[in-house]
Amino acid sequence: MTWPRMLCVEQVFDQPHVADPAKAAGDALAGVVEAGATSIRGKRVALTVGSRGIANLASIVRGLVEQVRRCGGEPFIIPAMGSHGGGTAAGQTEVLASLGVTKASVGAPIRSSMETVQVALTEDAFPVVIDRYASEADYILVVNRIKPHTEFGGPFQSGLLKMLLIGLGKHTGAINYHRAATRMPFERLIRTAGKVVLERVPVLGGIALLENAHEQTAEVVGVRPSDFFRVEEELLRRAASYMPGVPYEDIDLLIVDEMGKNISGAGVDTNVIRRKHWADTALGEQADPGAPKRIFVRDLTEATHGNAAGIGMADFALKRLVDKIDRHKTYMNTITATRPRGAMLPLVFDTDEEAIRQALASAGVGDLGEARIVRIRDTLHLVRMEVSESLVEHVHKDACVRMVGTGNGLVFDGRGMLSPDKLPVEGV
Repeated sequence: MTWPRMLCVEQVFDQPHVADPAKAAGDALAGVVEAGATSIRGKRVALTVGSRGIANLASIVRGLVEQVRRCGGEPFIIPAMGSHGGGTAAGQTEVLASLGVTKASVGAPIRSSMETVQVALTEDAFPVVIDRYASEADYILVVNRIKPHTEFGGPFQSGLLKMLLIGLGKHTGAINYHRAATRMPFERLIRTAGKVVLERVPVLGGIALLENAHEQTAEVVGVRPSDFFRVEEELLRRAASYMPGVPYEDIDLLIVDEMGKNISGAGVDTNVIRRKHWADTALGEQADPGAPKRIFVRDLTEATHGNAAGIGMADFALKRLVDKIDRHKTYMNTITATRPRGAMLPLVFDTDEEAIRQALASAGVGDLGEARIVRIRDTLHLVRMEVSESLVEHVHKDACVRMVGTGNGLVFDGRGMLSPDKLPVEGV
């Protein structure tokens, strides 16, 4: 059997990079407080922290905590992550710890609860709820990364407003919003519910984080509450321009070494794989015709704690991945998101060699030596990847790619597993 020759390639990006994210975060918060002429001296300030793999998260939160104290405030941390962490207070605290956010690392206590209080009803009679501890704070500082969402489009996707609503809404809010999104446009839901929260809840401001293609902090932007809608829409466009992708067309097989919630809310970023395998036609969601014909996922990240939400977007998977799945966490996440197909298992094989052979056969590839294959570490780390030689001339016209190494055909060890087992993360 002749496998295609694989090349190591590197994408070249020219993007901004924040040298000191903690200082940048503190400065951004100082600007928000000054612009709003707000005194937080002696006030309790709740900082929202979510469950995504945000670059420099602990240092950014620490910088914000220190700035709140410099302004005379009393900061504390709220896990704002909907139903993640198994939908329990202890589970969400554990998720924060896995991201490096603890009382010791950021210098502020963590107050975790799944209890919520209702703020008000929207004009569509939709109940808006927020975390109980947040409701008791004098001010709430919303902290989140801005980036395109894995499930829906529009001017507001993953960002400050989503954190304010679904993140702070805990399990109850997450269920309510996702259910409502099956009956009304998500943009209307965000606008009406966001308006209610910003009018009824003491939001100090927002700290918006943008990342570049190297998974580095590209921008830290302070946003006043009155500017949330306008600025978030502008920042989303910038964030989308920074996002890397797989710069090849006509891919027979995309091999993904790892997936997990710390990589993307959907385990694998649908904006990268160009495919929504759990697409809901009732919501007008359709697969991208330029998506890979087949997707093979090999493992779960340790930081996802068994949550394999999104595995349903793959066609093939290794048994070792399936053996690591925590069904309770995975089912809760996908049911809350009204996407049960996201937990459905693909075809499962014991070895890489068998999975790849069957995946290519199912894609209609006759000559394995000419198969068009891309292998990536995950959908977050896309600077370096391996591609089959037959794909070189099919690079996207807007991409800047250089070859940094040549190789043989796909290499398997004596057990039929790919060697190396995982592609290295850039810079590691």
